[in-house]
Amino acid sequence: MTFRAHVLGSGSRGNSILLETPETRIIVDAGFSGRQLERRLAAIEVPPESISALFITHEHRDHTQGMGVFARRWNLPIYIARATAGSCSALLGGDEDIRFYRAGRPVDLGDLRVEPVLTCHDAIDPLAVTVRQRQSGLKVGIATDLGTPTVSVRHALQRCDLLILEANHDDVMLRTGPYPWSLKRRIAGRHGHLSNRAAAQLGTELHHAGLAGIVLAHLSQECNEPGLAVEVVGEALETKGYAAPLRVAPQDEPLAGLDVTEMAAAIRSPQLGLWDSASR
Repeated sequence: MTFRAHVLGSGSRGNSILLETPETRIIVDAGFSGRQLERRLAAIEVPPESISALFITHEHRDHTQGMGVFARRWNLPIYIARATAGSCSALLGGDEDIRFYRAGRPVDLGDLRVEPVLTCHDAIDPLAVTVRQRQSGLKVGIATDLGTPTVSVRHALQRCDLLILEANHDDVMLRTGPYPWSLKRRIAGRHGHLSNRAAAQLGTELHHAGLAGIVLAHLSQECNEPGLAVEVVGEALETKGYAAPLRVAPQDEPLAGLDVTEMAAAIRSPQLGLWDSASR
């Protein structure tokens, strides 16, 4: 009984996450072309015909670009909020299997339960999701494009075994970076993206003894650096006694092999074993 997560890629040019058990495989967001999604799945030796469904969190192209093509090619249902589907209809051919889902209404698919929660982002109906393996109870939280971590988001992300959390930008790099001021205000605003500092604060709030790993995601190429994100978030987590892996999801290649089952077992044992070598 295993539960694995693979970040197929994360950043401003595309986001997609694969979650799998022996029974079920789902993809959360399809922010790459259909062909690129297939290439990234091939890189981790996952056949696209084995995917059970796509789940879309919001309409921005870095989360939706390949959803229509990929779903049609492999005959997959797309779970998407009704308003989100309407806003990105140009990506849909009209003959996809569209299944509407919304905050507060869990979706059971195989042995996985997907629980969406409304977030604060400049999209029509943006969602974060947690995905739980029902048999084991293991839980993965996915929260990117998160301008403000609301009470409902904080509640939903409690007691995760693996947390995939946005650390989009460094405050100083954003202020002094190449973006126009209008975009800087949007990114730093209440409906924008989490900074390293904000991610660190949220990470410490969500810390608990069973938190077995954190992946920092959706890093800006212009206004952040992986080492800086790990330093800021890692130092904050150390004050809470966090000693599990802290990884950064790259944009151009998958971060694969995050075995949530093994990670959870390791954090509960006296030694972290193999996963300790993957941490900072």
